[in-house]
Amino acid sequence: MATLTVPPPLSSPIDDAVHLHRAFKGFGSGKSAVINILAHRDAAQRALIQYEYRALYAEDLTKRLSSELSGNLEKALLLWMHDPPGRDAMIVRQALRKELSNLETATEVICSRTPSQIQVFKQHYYAKYGVHLEHDIELRAFGDHKKLLLAYVITPRYEGREVDRVMAEKDAKALYKAGENRWGTDEKTFIRVFCERSAAHLAAVDSAYHGMYGKSLKKAIKNETSGHFQHALKTILQCSENPAKHFAKLLRKAMKGLGTNHSALIRVIVTRTEIDMQYIKAEYRKEYKKTLNDAVNSKTSGHYRTFLLALLGPNQ
Repeated sequence: MATLTVPPPLSSPIDDAVHLHRAFKGFGSGKSAVINILAHRDAAQRALIQYEYRALYAEDLTKRLSSELSGNLEKALLLWMHDPPGRDAMIVRQALRKELSNLETATEVICSRTPSQIQVFKQHYYAKYGVHLEHDIELRAFGDHKKLLLAYVITPRYEGREVDRVMAEKDAKALYKAGENRWGTDEKTFIRVFCERSAAHLAAVDSAYHGMYGKSLKKAIKNETSGHFQHALKTILQCSENPAKHFAKLLRKAMKGLGTNHSALIRVIVTRTEIDMQYIKAEYRKEYKKTLNDAVNSKTSGHYRTFLLALLGPNQ
């Protein structure tokens, strides 16, 4: 197991900026010092450090980090420097690029976020890139997948836990009629229910569906849909029931087998550290009988490993 340096006592953003500059100049332990500071600062603190660094040295901190680092450590640390909504906006924008669109990643991020998270990152998206998220979805996605993504980012949804059980049963019946109880699939009904209903309501629909028809809604989605459309529906459903379990599965998938999908590993760890990482770690251990820290330790190395383990926190 890699040895983690003890988090430094919280210092002022100015002190952190000075220590980072000294590390870049070759004083101290360099990359270890950078990781030891930045991995233990929250989004607000990181923003202040960037502000103070520019004020002191007339230089953009992220550009300096990019010039000092390389490989997966650079990718992970630069992604970490953003605040959560700005980070989501950047990931989705890159995933919807004309040259190299990655609809799987765009779907993963959009369909796993809460309505309020989507609204905030949409604002960041427009402020940073000068186009609306819906515009890029319209250009890059297609078919029922496009219709679902557009509806999902536009439609306001209730975020509370209260559920109308009668309505949940009606929706379960509607989905059964739209899928398993007919020749072909009525995608419009799936889009309407999945994009208009709250997470708690969808979880209740899944429970009602299983009780009424003896199988899970997830299995029905797998049988009745395909491709990116299926991926979107499954992501929405899984995150309505247990988002931590969903992300634990993504991490397991990223590290399973001989190779490692470092893009996915970085994306999930960095985007969830300030949201629900403790729950994800608990789900990972429960599902795979191994701590997430141990899994990451076995699949990474060097300062990159040290940084990810610092984000994950104690090995439990």
